[in-house]
Amino acid sequence: MLGPVAIGCAAVAMFAAPVAPPSAAPYGEPPPDRIVIDVVGVNGSGCPAGTANVTVSPDNTAFTVTYSSYTAQVGVGAKPTDFRKNCQLSLNVHVPQGFTYAVAKADYRGFAHLEKGATGLQRATYYFQGMSQSTYVNHPFTGALHDNWQASDSTGIDALVYAPCGAVRYFNINTELRVDAGSSDPTRTTSLLAMDSTDGSINTLYHFAWKPCPRP
Repeated sequence: MLGPVAIGCAAVAMFAAPVAPPSAAPYGEPPPDRIVIDVVGVNGSGCPAGTANVTVSPDNTAFTVTYSSYTAQVGVGAKPTDFRKNCQLSLNVHVPQGFTYAVAKADYRGFAHLEKGATGLQRATYYFQGMSQSTYVNHPFTGALHDNWQASDSTGIDALVYAPCGAVRYFNINTELRVDAGSSDPTRTTSLLAMDSTDGSINTLYHFAWKPCPRP
C-alpha cells in the first residue's frame, strides 16, 4: 500500500556513482534531519491502482518507484490503446526548515521486445506544482531488440530547478512509454516496451540534490 516514505539524510555523493570518493558532493550536503515523502497520487494507464509502489533506497539518499504493470505494446494480443502507457507520480516532500531540494538524476530500467522495424520510446518530465513543466527527456529504442534496457536523466548543477523555499509544492513526475509497429507486421508479431520485466518488477531510482534556503 502506498503511504509515507521516510528518507534519512546520508551523504549525497552516491549520485555520481555507486561508490564515490568521500569528498564528492556535487549536489550539496543534505539536511541533518529526516525527510518524509507523502505519496499524494499515482495515476495513469501504466500504473493502475496497486501496481506501483514507492520505497526508500537502501542507503536512504533517494527514493525508488517499483512498477508491476507498466507495458506498452502493439500487435497480436494488444488493444488499440496499448501502444501508449503513462504514469504521473505526485509527491509531497517534507524537508527540514531552512532547506530545499531538486531531483538531480533519474535512473530507469525495463525490458524491451521490439520486432525488426518496430520502435519504442521512453520519456519523462519533472515539475513542481504551479511551475512550468520541464522539457521531455526522450530515450528511443529500435528493433530488432530483445533485452533489458536502462536509461538515465541527469541535470547539471546550474540547471537544477529547486522547490520554492517556505512553500508546499507537490513534485510531479510524468513518464510515458510508446511503441510503434513501424515496418513490422502487427498482425503476426507483438512488440512491447515495459518498465517491468519477465522475471519481476523493475525499479526507477530518483536522486536528490540539496541546498540551504536564504536566511530571512
